[in-house]
Amino acid sequence: MPPRTEKTTALRVAVLADSDTRWKWGALTARRLTTGDGGAPTPRTEISGLLLRGRATPTPRQLAEVGDVGIDTDRVREVTAVEFLHTVRDEGYDLVVLALVGGAVQAMVHGLAALRLPARPVVVTGYVGVVYEKLADGLLLRHGADVVLANSRHDADRFRAVYEGVGADASAVTEAALPFLGGAPHVPEQGRDTVVFAAQPSVPASRADRTYLLRRLVEHARLHPQREVLLKLRSKPGEHTTHIEELPYQRLAEKLPGGLPPNFRLVYGHMGEVLDRTDLLVTVSSTAALESLHRRIPTAVLTDLGVRETLGNHHFVGSGLLTSWDHLDGGGHPEPDAEWLAGQGVAADGTYATAYDTARARVTALLAQDRLPDLAPYYTPATAPGYLPGILARHHLAPDGRPLPGAAAPGETGRVRGAVREAVRDAARGAYRHGVQRVAPVIRRMGEL
Repeated sequence: MPPRTEKTTALRVAVLADSDTRWKWGALTARRLTTGDGGAPTPRTEISGLLLRGRATPTPRQLAEVGDVGIDTDRVREVTAVEFLHTVRDEGYDLVVLALVGGAVQAMVHGLAALRLPARPVVVTGYVGVVYEKLADGLLLRHGADVVLANSRHDADRFRAVYEGVGADASAVTEAALPFLGGAPHVPEQGRDTVVFAAQPSVPASRADRTYLLRRLVEHARLHPQREVLLKLRSKPGEHTTHIEELPYQRLAEKLPGGLPPNFRLVYGHMGEVLDRTDLLVTVSSTAALESLHRRIPTAVLTDLGVRETLGNHHFVGSGLLTSWDHLDGGGHPEPDAEWLAGQGVAADGTYATAYDTARARVTALLAQDRLPDLAPYYTPATAPGYLPGILARHHLAPDGRPLPGAAAPGETGRVRGAVREAVRDAARGAYRHGVQRVAPVIRRMGEL
């Protein structure tokens, strides 16, 4: 990847993320856009890590469990939206990767446009995994970025259809793949028989459904005592991920009648390392299924709770992977449909090495321009006057994208005030998590009486 100008000694890249999984996606996307093979960036590339302050800001433990993304965690710092915009203004980044929820992407695009920089950075965004809900909403909130990455041909076609359907420019949509696919292809190992259930923070949502899945997983372990059955967890109680987890499986497991069998374990860690020893991956709709399929690991998507949009497993219609615990208990394994796989960016056929070539070429061409055109998102105060101002205000930006009066900029908060703010924020985050995981479920149960 060439530098932006002859005067620039290194390509300067900033990754802004708002959760652990989006940090993983953003950092690895930055690497794949600036190198040919997803390895460490070249000496002429400098990647800075920034975490957008919020309810899902990852903890140091979560950052460590993401695995090697080429950026030391001690070099990653937390910022507000306004602090990020000032950092871009002052640091002169060439490329910015926005690994954020849709509303935050839209706010940053408007904020960057309002800076009126003489040489603005190329702006890239996309999705961290399977896009199974809020397709139009999420896409239009990401419109305005120079590159909107699609993780598969299937997604690229859908993205363009949405943009063209509302009269928005669809040229930013660029087909790529999930940046964290990899690892050695699955090879059965004599004496090893490991089943992994990939848990999701918010799917399913109800206590009854989550308890059902846990019970069936434990029963599977009892039916097959020779198997190692692992429940792969995303976070520890009290931590937040991309989605809110009100009912952690850890808490449900503590109350399960009869306890847990000796061949059943709860595990954390990097998904790639867990997949290294997996012989069957089971999930409702986790993106881990695509990681598993990429490595040709037998993969099952459960239908026990129905095939429903709210569960996200409708995305796997036509995949050949839909099955139930009854079928798995009996020793059955689904067989993936080759045509479906080809359209999903899984790239188990060896094409993954070139999956980012088009995106890399597009970014290179944008970096080579003397001056980039102004950022032009679909949503403006004229097209969405009842929607956009609220989105921007959540990040302390005015309808024109400029910081609201009183929004703190870097250096404006003294050391003592900064320490107080940190303590108050930590306390508020703890209270929020307690409310989500303890108080809210009780209120809902009372409302059902």
